[in-house]
Amino acid sequence: MKKVELALGTRSYQIHIGINNLSRLGPEMRKLGLRGKVLIVTNTKVEPLYAESLIDTLKETGFSVHKAVLPDGENYKNLDNVAFIYDCAFNAGLDRQSSIIALGGGVVGDMAGFAAATYMRGINFIQVPTTLLAQVDASIGGKVAVNHPQGKNMIGAFYQPRMVFMDIATLLTLSSGEIRSGFAEIIKYGVISNHSLYSYLEEHPFLENIDNLEYWMDVVEKSCLIKAQVVSKDEREQGLRAILNFGHTIGHGLEAATSYQKYSHGEAVAIGMVGAACIAREMGLISSGEEERIKNLIGKTGLPVSYSDISWDDLWFYIQRDKKAQDGNINFILPTSIGSVILSPVDSELMRKVLEQELVK
Repeated sequence: MKKVELALGTRSYQIHIGINNLSRLGPEMRKLGLRGKVLIVTNTKVEPLYAESLIDTLKETGFSVHKAVLPDGENYKNLDNVAFIYDCAFNAGLDRQSSIIALGGGVVGDMAGFAAATYMRGINFIQVPTTLLAQVDASIGGKVAVNHPQGKNMIGAFYQPRMVFMDIATLLTLSSGEIRSGFAEIIKYGVISNHSLYSYLEEHPFLENIDNLEYWMDVVEKSCLIKAQVVSKDEREQGLRAILNFGHTIGHGLEAATSYQKYSHGEAVAIGMVGAACIAREMGLISSGEEERIKNLIGKTGLPVSYSDISWDDLWFYIQRDKKAQDGNINFILPTSIGSVILSPVDSELMRKVLEQELVK
C-alpha cells in the first residue's frame, strides 16, 4: 500500500492507496485512536457493492456500525439529503468521538463531509472514495459542500478528513464513462503542474489500460501527490490552490445551467479546460500548438470538447456565481504551457466570443 502525506500541521493526514485493501480500514482507524460508533454514508449504487464487507471488517475491529444510504446522483447533493444524514446520525446516537465514513464518489464525500463538519460542530470524518474522480480529486483537501439552485457547491466548509483510504480495485466496477470522467481531473493535473505526467497520459491511453490496476495505482498516486502539495501550501484557497480549479469555472456553469443532468462533472470540466485553453490562446498566453495538445488529449480520451443547447445568458448567469469571482470580475485559471497556469481576469465579451466561436456546436 502506498501512502501520500498531506501536511497541515495538527490536521495532517495520510492518503492510503492500495489494491483489495478495504479490510484494513478498521485497523488503520484504530491506529488513529478512533473508536465507538461509525456512520457509513453511501448511496444506492455503491451500497450493494461494498457496504456489507466494510461493515464486517469495522465490526471485527470493535466499531459499532450504522448506515445511511442516499440516492445516487449530483442532483441529490442538497441540504435535504444532508438533513437525512443528520437524522441517521441522531438515530444511531453518534457523539463527538464518533466517525462518519464516506463510501462512494464525490457527491457522497461532499455530503458526508459537510454533515461531519456540522454535526455537533464537527466529528471525525474518513473518506473512502470508490470512483476515479473522487480518488484523485474530490476526497482530498477538505472541501465539502452541497449545491444550491443558484450555483454548485455554494454551501460548504473546509473540513479535513482524518484519513483518505482508497482501494484501486473499486475502479473495476466502474463504467468506461465513469473512468473517463475521473480521467479529466488527471489531465487537469498534467496541465497545471506536471508536463511529464501529461506526456505520459498522451503516450499511455487509459482505454488501453482500463483493467490495469498498477497503471491506476501509478497515475492516482501522482495525482494525489500534486493535489497534496498544493493543498499543503494553501488549504483555504487564498492563492495557489485556485489552480486546482482549471476548467471548473466554465465546467460548473455548464453543470448548473443544465440542472446537473446533461454532463457529468468530468465532462463539464473537460469542456471547461478546452474553453480556458482557447481563451488563453486568444489572449496570447499560450501557443496554438500547446492549446491543440490540450484539446487533442481531451478529445482522444472521448471527453467532450464542445457543448450545445445552452444559451450564453444562461451560462453567464452561473459563471458569475463562481466562487473565484471578485467585485464582478471573473478570474480564470489559464494555461501558459503544458505544466504551467496563471490566474487572470477575463473580459466577459472575450469569453463569449471564444466560447460561441469555438465551443458551441
